[in-house]
Amino acid sequence: MMKKLFYLVLGLALFTGCNKDDDKPPFGEVFTESVSEVNFDMVYVKGGTFSMGATAEQGSDVYDDEKPVHQVTLSDYYIGKYEVTQGLWKAVMGSNPSYYKSGDNYPVEMVSWDEVQDFLTKLNALTGKHYVLPTEAQWEYAARGGVKSQGYKYSGSNELDDVAWHSGNSGYETHPVGLKSPNELGIYDMSGNVWEWCSDWYGDYSSSSQTNPIGPVNGSTRVIRGGSWGNNAGNCRVSYWSINSPDLRISIIGFRVVLLP
Repeated sequence: MMKKLFYLVLGLALFTGCNKDDDKPPFGEVFTESVSEVNFDMVYVKGGTFSMGATAEQGSDVYDDEKPVHQVTLSDYYIGKYEVTQGLWKAVMGSNPSYYKSGDNYPVEMVSWDEVQDFLTKLNALTGKHYVLPTEAQWEYAARGGVKSQGYKYSGSNELDDVAWHSGNSGYETHPVGLKSPNELGIYDMSGNVWEWCSDWYGDYSSSSQTNPIGPVNGSTRVIRGGSWGNNAGNCRVSYWSINSPDLRISIIGFRVVLLP
């Protein structure tokens, strides 16, 4: 009887241990990828359900196209701790298209959505992983702080100057990534500095609950998020979005990457 009890307890312990391991992020809470001696950090975002769109804390300056607020459920993913830098772009692509060539730790800009796809193809070949642009839902969930969200208007604060480079403090130029305070997940510059391309085609929101939405199947313009050094506070809110042609290259748009576990 004692022998049977011992094996039962051992089996339960092993089973419980396996479950704990399964709950751990596959690459840790933060992991560092390296390409040609240029490092970039990826932050784990625990999946969950959130209200996407013009929620109450976004204030009275919201637009109709930020509505209706709708429930979105996302699986786990990793997202770039910083916007993709000029240094990383050069390591992958061999050139620097940016207008503000101020240093390797500045965000890359003057890159179209189409050109970002070429970058991702080469990055994936170099790393053996599958990096992509965030969906609009993944972007907003991470900007809001995921499961650690405190319900801020901007990404990480209700005080824009604490977390963002915008038209009121930027001197109308980009700044090195990571100088402002991070949000609840330890992610930087999701409000301001440069707009960030998302994978989605533009489309109106639905009031229906969604799981891992990817946007319309086709369209003519792609979503951008976060605002930039050239935008006012309203454009830097976590629910605000804009659109641009996927072949547009401009000094206010960059991007960050996502990796699915």
